[in-house]
Amino acid sequence: MTDARPNASGASLPTSQLNTLCTLCTLCTRAILTVTLLLTSFSLFENAFAQNIQPRPVARLLSEPADNASNSRPRRVAVGEAEAAAGIEVSASSPALEDANAVERRAFEQTNVARTKNGLPVLTWDPLLCRMAREHSEQMASLGYFSHETPDGLQLKERAHASGILHFRVIGENIAYNKGYDDPGGFAVERWLTSSGHRENMLNPVFQSSAIGSYVAADGSTYLTQIFIAR
Repeated sequence: MTDARPNASGASLPTSQLNTLCTLCTLCTRAILTVTLLLTSFSLFENAFAQNIQPRPVARLLSEPADNASNSRPRRVAVGEAEAAAGIEVSASSPALEDANAVERRAFEQTNVARTKNGLPVLTWDPLLCRMAREHSEQMASLGYFSHETPDGLQLKERAHASGILHFRVIGENIAYNKGYDDPGGFAVERWLTSSGHRENMLNPVFQSSAIGSYVAADGSTYLTQIFIAR
């Protein structure tokens, strides 16, 4: 004898079919709970993973050529030979090499290492250039730009004149910034040497003196300005 129970429409279903439906409902409920738990676990794992990601170091180089206004290559400016004869007084606010910070000394020393390896004379430290370079690095960091040209339109030659460097035959500049590196000065030199324009400045036999000025921004980025000169 088959037992039957009425369904929602008033018809009767056999007990076996009713049991089967109950079993299916139970399985569906369990499946839904399992999927929900899996999604919740995945979300928690994803959030935990995201929180453990460490920021990657970043770096950037920039310079420009003497005959082009774009900001993609090293900057060099030549002036008349008649201006080369005048001397430059060293200001008390212009740091000597022993007053340079670790980042500046490291970049300067590594530049001379590269010159020595390429059979070139080492550069002498120029305190006036250090002061000028520090001012430019600090301004870039403080005003949030990265260029040889200041927001008020001063190019390398004008910046040199504004810093009291009035007479020179050739002046050149490399700039860089990086963040998250243990050796920002050495890293900047390493990167400059892989760029043809920056390398040309660093290994230019015409240049006699150089200096680096660095500044650490509020976000930890290190800005570096490297200036070369031949008087």
